Amino acid sequence: MTAHHPRHRRALVIPAGLAVAASLAVLPAVPAGAAEAAPTAPAEASSLSYVVNVGPGHGPSAQVKKAIAKAGGTIVTSYDRIGVVVVHSANPDFAKSVRKVRGVQSAGATRTAPLPSAATTDVGTPKVLSGREVADAEAAEGQDPLEGLQWDLPAIKADQAHKKSLGSKKVTVAVIDTGVDDTHPDIAPNFDRDASVNCVSGKPDTTDGAWRPSAAESPHGTHVAGEIAAAKNGVGMTGVAPGVKVSGIKVSNPDGFFYTEAVVCGFMWAAEHGVDVTNNSYYTDPWYFNCKDDPDQKALVEAVTRASRYAEKKGAVNVAAAGNENYDLSADEITDPSSPNDTTPGDRVVDPSECLDIPTQLPGVVTVASTGAKGLKSSFSNHGLGVIDIAAPGGDSTAYQTPAPPATSGLILGTLPGGKWGYMAGTSMASPHVAGVAALIKSTHPYASPALVKALLYAQADATPCTKPYDIDGDGKVDAVCEGSKNRNGFYGWGMADALDAVSW
Repeated sequence: MTAHHPRHRRALVIPAGLAVAASLAVLPAVPAGAAEAAPTAPAEASSLSYVVNVGPGHGPSAQVKKAIAKAGGTIVTSYDRIGVVVVHSANPDFAKSVRKVRGVQSAGATRTAPLPSAATTDVGTPKVLSGREVADAEAAEGQDPLEGLQWDLPAIKADQAHKKSLGSKKVTVAVIDTGVDDTHPDIAPNFDRDASVNCVSGKPDTTDGAWRPSAAESPHGTHVAGEIAAAKNGVGMTGVAPGVKVSGIKVSNPDGFFYTEAVVCGFMWAAEHGVDVTNNSYYTDPWYFNCKDDPDQKALVEAVTRASRYAEKKGAVNVAAAGNENYDLSADEITDPSSPNDTTPGDRVVDPSECLDIPTQLPGVVTVASTGAKGLKSSFSNHGLGVIDIAAPGGDSTAYQTPAPPATSGLILGTLPGGKWGYMAGTSMASPHVAGVAALIKSTHPYASPALVKALLYAQADATPCTKPYDIDGDGKVDAVCEGSKNRNGFYGWGMADALDAVSW
């Protein structure tokens, strides 16, 4: 079965009982207007944004600065520790010109549409719980009111883990996403304001509340935050790690694009603000796969790689969603019909070992596949032997994988802006489950390095054999092929994340 190819993001809205996979576009929030976050000069309508990569450890040399100016560029900000410079320029030959300059290692446009980017009408909404559904929810003694609807918690033994530990307030998980509504009653008790920021312009905006989505913008990041750390407080739902802190790092612009300069800013902010785990439920626009033989795309891979590695060096475990196209990421070739998604996409055949989905396929990043209520790979989840590290609940059509009562939906319950709760599905929802388990491991082993946290995450995972044949819709046709052993394979990686072991070992 081939999934629909959305323009973006890693979340699906699948109405309960329908066997369809509709894309949820992420329409993130407008930066909250701090003057210090604005570019040093207003962007022309025909300007593009660029990253210029120089030697890390110091800022761009006088020679590089002069060359940037001569080529018509304006420096927005410079991340000197990793040697990434963010530049705006209306010169269509800007990158080509500066690549020739001594000291410039790579340079490329982060988009194909002029600033501001082209708008999209690809809109979706989660299934919001009604007042009646909230009132009718059944929960066992000691559970939050909506916890009975969360089949995903027992699927990773989080309900058992909570009897031993809820996680440590000294651990923070950063949601690098579309923004987080920290006023939500399930998020407010655990929100880390100091580790929150708006990075949409590529430069941190620390205005109070700049990390929040507006009422017209995507609930995606708020949903993810609740999955990770919704407080166990007698209200609503319960997160995987309801005792840890969660922060919001907004990196997607008002049109729903996650551009390189914002993603770099997000990782760097996390690195410099004591974040222990980052959750990345997105791919970096406008290229689903970034091919290193293209000079622009090569520069984007280099910039995000430097930023994610720096975050890990500073102590963060980076967790990312595998994607929702039912791609085999270990295949020799994949047809990508969605790039570049900010202008006019066209079919191109790529080698996923050379053309990377970033940050999902970057070295050191924990890549998460999605499972449904029956524990099988979700119909939409990407897979691939040697690419998928671990699996976790991300939901699926209720018709494909129906949960046991009292849960009623095969989707994943999460928090929504405005004090609401609702269902979504996607590898976007699987990744935060793993981020939450990583936070529990860090809570149990506060001095563990990122490498040790990841090693424990994989060692503790419940080995899950390949599903053969995989015919998720029951039409008699194989929908995906799983390769590998019980202990490590292309559908489930090292296995299903285990929250109980996270607080027991």
